[in-house]
Amino acid sequence: MMKNKMLIMAAGTALFLVSCSKEKTTETTGPTIDSTAIQPAPADSLTTATPKAVGDTSENALDWAGTYEAVVPCADCPGIKTSLTLNYDKTFIINEEYIDRNSKNQDKGTFTWDTTGGSITLKGQTAKYKYKVGENALYQLDMDGNEITGPNKDLYIFKKK
Repeated sequence: MMKNKMLIMAAGTALFLVSCSKEKTTETTGPTIDSTAIQPAPADSLTTATPKAVGDTSENALDWAGTYEAVVPCADCPGIKTSLTLNYDKTFIINEEYIDRNSKNQDKGTFTWDTTGGSITLKGQTAKYKYKVGENALYQLDMDGNEITGPNKDLYIFKKK
């Protein structure tokens, strides 16, 4: 009698374990899509070569066009009073005036956004600066695109007028 109870219990446990290990399947009622058959749309004349960043970026979420000013450090003068105007058509004008010297420079050209939509690079005759674009401010970057650090880093922040 004890053997029969043990045998019934073992069979019940085995059935329970087998029923728990089955995978759940769901029934689909619509047509199936072959993901290998999806082809990208052909490029047309409106497609840009530069990939656009996804989501909100400085390029698409901020009012970045306008004039920005700062007095940046200078090796042999008290500073360089700089005014940079960015236009929506991706052109710029930069004016640099060396304080306590009779020296001014002006350059103009175009700028490009990086792939993240957060930084720009000026492309003028002499101006090759890089800036991180923030809310009503530009943060000048070093030539490698890194933020400037150190005790004078705040002098490289351009405020929007």
